[in-house]
Amino acid sequence: QVQLVESGGGLVQAGGSLRLSCAVSGSIVRLSTMGWYRQAPGKQRELVASIISDGRTNYADSVKGRFTISRDNGKNTVYLQMNSLKPEDTAAYYCNAILFGVSNWGQGTQVTVSS
Repeated sequence: QVQLVESGGGLVQAGGSLRLSCAVSGSIVRLSTMGWYRQAPGKQRELVASIISDGRTNYADSVKGRFTISRDNGKNTVYLQMNSLKPEDTAAYYCNAILFGVSNWGQGTQVTVSS
């Protein structure tokens, strides 16, 4: 079973930066579609950014130019660098890995941006 463990969340002021990490069990990062999702209270979970096996990335319009997804295949880790954070970025952030059609989720990490 694939395990994903997120870290790096916290409280930051608007305009600040955070880097989230997602450590993945097994050497599957390079084979998987990896994504970061977020869910704010009372809202549906939404895709923030994704990276596929060939390295191509995709971003939600709301984070383009501010967030960057990357991966380190050797460390089996995926990152989400978040800059110019806004209060509306406040949410629980979840890492997702899709491997051979199976979706796997981490437990989430909270990001709170104060105004």
